[in-house]
Amino acid sequence: MEEEEEEALCYLDRVLEEDEEVFEYGDGELEPITPIHRQFKGDIEKGLEMKKLVLSGFLASEEIYINQLEALLLPMRPLKATATTSQPVLTIQQIETIFYKIQDIFEIHKEFYDALLPSIQQWDEKVTVGHLFQKLASQLGVYKAFVDNYKVALETAEKCSQANIQFQKISENLKVKGPKDSKECTTSISMEALLYKPIDRVTRSTLVLHDLLKHTPKDHPDFPLLQDALRISQNFLSSINEEIDPRRTAVTTPKGEARQLVKDGFLVEVSESSRKLRHVFLFTDLLLCAKMKKTAVGRHQQYECKWYIPLADLTFQTLDDSDSCPSIQVLPEHEIEEMKIKISVLKSEIQKEKKAPKGQSRVERLRKKMNEQESWLLLHSPTIPFRIHNKHGKSYLFLLSSDYERSEWRESIQKLQKKDLQACVLSSVELQVLTSSCFKLRTVHNIPVTSNKDDEETPGLYGFLHVIVHSAKGFKESANLYCTLEVDSYGYFVSKAKTRVFRDTTEPQWNEEFEIELEGSQYLRILCYEKCYDKSMLNKDDNEIVDKIMGKGQVQLDPQTVQSKNWHMDVIEMNGIKVEFSMKFTSRDLSLKRTPSKKQSGVFGVKINVVTKRERSKVPYIVRQCIEEVEKRGIDEVGIYRISGVATDIQALKLAFDTNTKDILVMLSDMDINAIAGTLKLYFRELPEPLLTDRLYPAFMEGIALSDPAAKENCMMHLLRSLPDPNLMTFLTLLEHLKRVADKEPVNKMSLHNLATVFGPTLLRPSESENTKGQHITSASDIWSHDVMAQVQVLLYYLQHPPISFAELKRNTLYFSTDV
Repeated sequence: MEEEEEEALCYLDRVLEEDEEVFEYGDGELEPITPIHRQFKGDIEKGLEMKKLVLSGFLASEEIYINQLEALLLPMRPLKATATTSQPVLTIQQIETIFYKIQDIFEIHKEFYDALLPSIQQWDEKVTVGHLFQKLASQLGVYKAFVDNYKVALETAEKCSQANIQFQKISENLKVKGPKDSKECTTSISMEALLYKPIDRVTRSTLVLHDLLKHTPKDHPDFPLLQDALRISQNFLSSINEEIDPRRTAVTTPKGEARQLVKDGFLVEVSESSRKLRHVFLFTDLLLCAKMKKTAVGRHQQYECKWYIPLADLTFQTLDDSDSCPSIQVLPEHEIEEMKIKISVLKSEIQKEKKAPKGQSRVERLRKKMNEQESWLLLHSPTIPFRIHNKHGKSYLFLLSSDYERSEWRESIQKLQKKDLQACVLSSVELQVLTSSCFKLRTVHNIPVTSNKDDEETPGLYGFLHVIVHSAKGFKESANLYCTLEVDSYGYFVSKAKTRVFRDTTEPQWNEEFEIELEGSQYLRILCYEKCYDKSMLNKDDNEIVDKIMGKGQVQLDPQTVQSKNWHMDVIEMNGIKVEFSMKFTSRDLSLKRTPSKKQSGVFGVKINVVTKRERSKVPYIVRQCIEEVEKRGIDEVGIYRISGVATDIQALKLAFDTNTKDILVMLSDMDINAIAGTLKLYFRELPEPLLTDRLYPAFMEGIALSDPAAKENCMMHLLRSLPDPNLMTFLTLLEHLKRVADKEPVNKMSLHNLATVFGPTLLRPSESENTKGQHITSASDIWSHDVMAQVQVLLYYLQHPPISFAELKRNTLYFSTDV
């Protein structure tokens, strides 16, 4: 029985999450219902296909909503019947207060659902639905009446539950029918949760109209009707927003003080030397850290308060230097990268299973596994410390993924602290009331992992974003200024690039270009810092001098804007500062494909045997020179080969090597070391075929999969012997170099696995073949990710192998008789 209850609860959670996420909008800003829809913008046929997808999602959501309303109505009729007897459960007045307007709302949505269903079932470009949404919008007045009565309805239901055990049992265990295609017949949910559904639903039809208009051609008969429905809905929402918002964001304490929720979100706390996922709530007068409690079937999810600090007592500076800092446990980066690859492979498998007959049950298992892995990643990837102190006692440490996020929390708290705050002490009852209210007040409903979203297609962009940070204006005093770039990946933001420091200026002119790899990214953030050289500003959390954030801003990566071949220029305004930048995007399938070179001059894009023959060398000059320079002054550089070099510097070096410029050695000695590392990576990426060759690629994939160590050794060494001499010599030279870089891992943070992750796909990824030509951008990531783990493992195998000598390799006879 417990297993059945657990399954029912899981199903309910999933339904509710899908119901919320398909149309979830955060912080008052519209976000896409279906992230993939942007990729079809401008294409009318695809636009109509997307319109159907949006409508189908909304229809499924409507079915869930109607079933919820029906579950509310089910006890109303017998309760009314008993109201006139000698033993009434509730009075007629109580019944009418609790169930006020539910019947009317149910009938409106049932009629809408019944009319919309056949339109989607018989879909073509002539189908119109605008009149249905127009009619739905015209009936929103019923919601006004419901909203006005909502608070009284909730209070009445609560009082009746306390006074009548029979009603309490009914209200705690209402049965909601599952969707028609669901295996589960019913799920249990409380009356309080169901009464909140219409409040939650108020904005849904309004928000879906935005997406329908995006995918409806302006000459389609639906367009003016949808516009009219949107106008009515927006007017209605603005008229009731003031009434709804306080109920969602304010709690009145027993003393009558108004306490507002300002910000909330999921953060990783270091507690008792281990990482814990917490939901943190910032109110106008205190910061509350909570965790989600496990609840029984049909019960509201509940929070348990772990601790709180009144803002009047909160400080970011430790008052006692002897205050012990818990050690921040950081996992090796290769484990994080390995998990990302596993998640990518799972996403690919889910997409395949969805298309397979009877694949749905396997999809659920894969989704569950992906959720576990993404949650692990969310817990273990943050490393940026955010410490807060209670000036009367304990310190608390959170770990964040992004400096932007740390700055947001710090600024929000400091802004509230500027007000005249009184230190508040909550009684246990007051604390319990406040913690209970967090469930309704929260603005962030789900843990930020992609498996919590309606991920019918892979969201966001996969590929390479080229960004030029031009300049900045608006600084009042001269300073040493630089910018960092962050993008979101796997549910959290990571720093990807950094400009050089422009010294003593109010108008820095960086004009630096970066190539940033995107992994399902939807946003780009730019942070502007003042560089601090004062050693007294050393932060004891991470042993680094803290640079001052001068401003920060964020832009959405709209595929239609960034996917054009031309650069798109934009400006981010931040605290009076304006940063000018340009960007363009190259999808992974385009950026990673190798194309045969027609030129014989230069070195980039030219076959390696042609270059070595021309140079009369065993290893191309570009490879030898870049390696020499990195070993001379880059081997101690943190993140060497991982941190992006300035693209304009890389292009300048590429041109110099291609034209055999005499000043190449001077250029190399003056150039930023990350640009030199980037030039070496670009050389291997632009080879017309991979260094380890197209012909041998299938054999490398089979060899690395062998489980018997002796057979694997035999095979992998034979494959090296099978390489053309220039390829083999170049590979062995690079191999020994990368081992020397990894020897400095304590300083440069680049392990063998990190280096294999960076170079594996570059050295092994095959040329474009017929079966991958023309792949759509959304599936490119799936194709790419499938083999990437094996490519990394091949290079890692050789990196972990004892030194391999060219002469020894050629001299030894390995017992491997089959020709490759």
